[in-house]
Amino acid sequence: MNRQELIAQIRLKKSFLCVGLDTEWAKIPAHLMDAEDPVFEFNKAIIDATRDLCVAYKPNLAFYEARGPQGWVSLQKTVDYIGNEHFTIADAKRGDIGNTSRLYAQTFFETYSFDSVTVAPYMGSDSVQPFFDFPNKWVILLALTSNAGSTDFQFGLQDQSTPLFEKVMRQAMTWGTPENLMFVVGATHPEKFADIRKIAPDHFLLVPGVGAQGGDLEALCHYGLNEDIGLLVNASRGIIYAGSGLDFATKAREAAAELQAQMAILLS
Repeated sequence: MNRQELIAQIRLKKSFLCVGLDTEWAKIPAHLMDAEDPVFEFNKAIIDATRDLCVAYKPNLAFYEARGPQGWVSLQKTVDYIGNEHFTIADAKRGDIGNTSRLYAQTFFETYSFDSVTVAPYMGSDSVQPFFDFPNKWVILLALTSNAGSTDFQFGLQDQSTPLFEKVMRQAMTWGTPENLMFVVGATHPEKFADIRKIAPDHFLLVPGVGAQGGDLEALCHYGLNEDIGLLVNASRGIIYAGSGLDFATKAREAAAELQAQMAILLS
């Protein structure tokens, strides 16, 4: 999915919601545990319940890798089931020396056919560039994350006048363009979105931290929306674990619909 196709889907659905498929084995409803592949059956139900309300899905690879070979099978089935009408994000946070990064990119872009992958920039340009070598695919670079420890390094040390995340973003913008580069910016730092938009006015931002982590959707949209919307707001636990019984998919739909309704108002 290219940039214009993504923007068109957002405008059509009045939604910039990304549903995070962080499918934890211990939280799968009991009535699914007798299925051949409980993880996929859970994901399938969530996708069916939210498909018309979101524009993207983001499986977090840790929840699949932990299951060993079966987890990778569940992941492949999930991506195949999502299909081509939604933007897909491999939340893998990879980043290594060039030849290793190239294989990571091949894994997610060719073997599993994701549209994008999250990439850690710490090792610099030669660890990120291989991901840009795949046409019509996206790099989503970690910039300012939503976790509590983000302040340890991302804002820089006391003797640094420029925050590290700002240096990362400016440097990365020499590697990619708004057509193939997004940034991860956590919703728990809404006051930083105005500064971020000065640095990267045209790039899409993938925004985790809304919902369970306490991010304020209205605040981040006030500072973060641009003429092309420019945001993908991810919600994981608040949607997929909104219910835990036989009606878990219905509860997930209700949670997703609530966010989508807020987004429709903000887009108007």
